[in-house]
Amino acid sequence: MVMRPLLINRSLGRDTSGATIVEFAVVAPIFIGIIMFIFDMGFMAYARSILSGEVNAVGRASALESATDKSRADMDARVAEKVRLIVPDGAVTFERESFNTYGLAQTRVEPFVDANDNDKCDVGESYLDLNGNSRFDLNGARAGAGGARDVVIYTATLRYARFFPVAELFGMENDVEIQARTILKNQPFDQQSQPMSGTCA
Repeated sequence: MVMRPLLINRSLGRDTSGATIVEFAVVAPIFIGIIMFIFDMGFMAYARSILSGEVNAVGRASALESATDKSRADMDARVAEKVRLIVPDGAVTFERESFNTYGLAQTRVEPFVDANDNDKCDVGESYLDLNGNSRFDLNGARAGAGGARDVVIYTATLRYARFFPVAELFGMENDVEIQARTILKNQPFDQQSQPMSGTCA
């Protein structure tokens, strides 16, 4: 009579018929999370490639002599429309900044005469007023598509909420922001306007 419960306990200890279900319950959420993360990253890369391709095409068309503010707005609308075919709830914004040369577009800072070598435009030191606002700026960009021979930085920004709810588990924001940018020089359909000199106050 005493031996019977002992035999039952031994047989229960050797029984592994339910182990697979327990292992699956532990591993499945991790595996599914990794799969969703891979899909999320892949979708983001795909959206970036579509946005970049459209921005490059519109950037070239925007630099043509025949381009106008209206045609550029229409081009932006087409980019947004194509992106929304992939990301229906995505918000796309556009920005154009113009500079006189590629060098100024790269540095952005309005050039100034640093007489005392302190890397600041002090009172009485002269500078080139690239954006025409009559004050020294660290970013001398002019808003808009610029004019003849100007170098334009065209930027499109896509924002959307992730489709899969696993980003926060990996320490990432739920909202995605993707930027695509191109830099091109406008056709020389006219004489380029030159910036005026100013004096730091």
